[in-house]
Amino acid sequence: MSAVIIRPEEAGDETAIRLLLVNAFGGETEAKLVDELRSAGDIVLSLVAERDGEIRGHILFSRLWVRSNGQSFPAVALAPLAAHPGHQREGIGSALVEDAHTRLHAAGEKLSIVLGEPAYYSRFGYRAERAAGFESTYQGDYLQALAWDDAAPTTGKLDYAPAFADLG
Repeated sequence: MSAVIIRPEEAGDETAIRLLLVNAFGGETEAKLVDELRSAGDIVLSLVAERDGEIRGHILFSRLWVRSNGQSFPAVALAPLAAHPGHQREGIGSALVEDAHTRLHAAGEKLSIVLGEPAYYSRFGYRAERAAGFESTYQGDYLQALAWDDAAPTTGKLDYAPAFADLG
């Protein structure tokens, strides 16, 4: 088995990413979210995992704002993360998260938010306790935050890209 190559999404990857998301999630919701985020220009980072010339995984971070006392602090929202169903448990998701975190931190991002399974995302440093002070329609145990900088806010309203409003 050849190594997985993690690289930024390129023009022409859209169809393969869409198909991957539909297969991984069993429906169109996440694929439509990515399409809308891409169309609106709200993507901060989109990476694919490729093996043998085939896209086997995808991760996307969009711009999110933390609003508090008239101030806005930029952050990122991780959604979605997917590995092709026939290639799960091969470390593709972990490789995507770790590579993305390295790139985001190097680019100066200070805070990442995810809505996901705590047992999975806690492996990468996400914590529900870190997100507990935020106001969000997604507030709860599955809302988690990871800060790469002590100056990142701990309270405020999370303002997601408009595409998230269509998730219902």
